[in-house]
Amino acid sequence: MTAGSAGSAGPAGPGGSVGGGDDGRLAWFNRLGRPVAVSALLTACHSRRWAEAVADARPYADVESLQQTADDVWQQLGPSDWREALDGHPRIGEQGGTSAGFSREEQAGMSGASDNVRAAIAAANRSYEDRFGHVFLISAAGRTPEEILDALRVRLGNDSATELRVAADEHRRITRLRLTKLLAD
Repeated sequence: MTAGSAGSAGPAGPGGSVGGGDDGRLAWFNRLGRPVAVSALLTACHSRRWAEAVADARPYADVESLQQTADDVWQQLGPSDWREALDGHPRIGEQGGTSAGFSREEQAGMSGASDNVRAAIAAANRSYEDRFGHVFLISAAGRTPEEILDALRVRLGNDSATELRVAADEHRRITRLRLTKLLAD
């Protein structure tokens, strides 16, 4: 069944149906045509080379094998691919990005931030971007605004190469969570 046929839906972000039959979303994902599968994966990670490689490795027996392949592909990519993915994210404390629904959910804890913490994060975000040339990325789910601010301040002390690897690993963690949500039954 293709994404446009009866009984299924195209790729959707959190809260949307990614459709398809009694055998679950992973089976649906395995049956998608390549362009639609790549599009679905780009909602989890905005690196085209990553999305294409993960789509091309189908079919997957379970979500865990998909996540392992996603991790393996991510680790084989380089800085330009990581930066492409980072460019798809909004700043901590802001909305938007290429996967706005996921980002909004992941940053839900920021809604309780005080004005002072919000201002400090905004200022530190600017310093971080000036220093490293990309957004500060952290797997924010379950973290308080103060924990995020502390991590941001600590990571400002990293050299550029170290920080890109740290940000890439945080992105890998975020992608694992997004894949689970995207393909949850």
